[in-house]
Amino acid sequence: MPAMNAARARACFVAAFLALGALAAAGARADVYAAAVAHHGRSAEDLERDPIDHPAEVLRLSGIGPGMRVGDVLAAGGYYSELLSYIVGPRGHVIMLNNRASDYWSDNYWEKRLANRRLPNVEHRLIDLEHLPLADASLDAEILIKDYHDLYWVDPDRNSPWPKMNPAKVLDEMARVLKPGGILLLVDHSAKPGTGSADAGRLHRIDEAFARADFEKHGFEFVATSDVLRRPDDARDQLSYKPPALGKTDRFVMVFHKHG
Repeated sequence: MPAMNAARARACFVAAFLALGALAAAGARADVYAAAVAHHGRSAEDLERDPIDHPAEVLRLSGIGPGMRVGDVLAAGGYYSELLSYIVGPRGHVIMLNNRASDYWSDNYWEKRLANRRLPNVEHRLIDLEHLPLADASLDAEILIKDYHDLYWVDPDRNSPWPKMNPAKVLDEMARVLKPGGILLLVDHSAKPGTGSADAGRLHRIDEAFARADFEKHGFEFVATSDVLRRPDDARDQLSYKPPALGKTDRFVMVFHKHG
């Protein structure tokens, strides 16, 4: 009997030790997001965005972590690319996937952000969204932040650098380059429910339910959402990127995994 009690005690000790280890690992993973936001050397412009974009909470929801290879789709100036650089660490890699319009409208800020190899695990690539220069299943994760609606936007300016594109083809390409089970983080400005993609050009917003269904049709499984960027006071009837709505829009946050 004493031997049996000793065996049970040892088993309980081992179980408790393993549980504590799992909790410590989870805590370390959670801390990497806050640590990225607090990282020394981030620009004043990026720091001003943090209270509006809540990047630690958004990226924590995604589950993107150390060692991953991540595509920042339409990264523009690279606000999220830099944060991802700190999160994935030296064994990970971040690819800024910008088309010509994204570079043009962000004044090629990526050059300043990556100058002098200050983010050695980040690279910039000039891309065509319908033909991504990446191998099949080569990414662990992708993020698409506040640009999904633009896939449905046709700029009436004939001299605009923004190309007309086939949204279905873009989503198929995003699915192609992501590993089975890979992560897709989506954030965008909310349009009024039931409007589909109708406000993608007029207001640069898109309907949340439409977005979810769109990605689900192209090989993605919805797994999580968050209200961290919700603004109930947003009537969703103003242009998203200019005052008075600038920085005050209701935004949806969704995480998908690629089927397989």
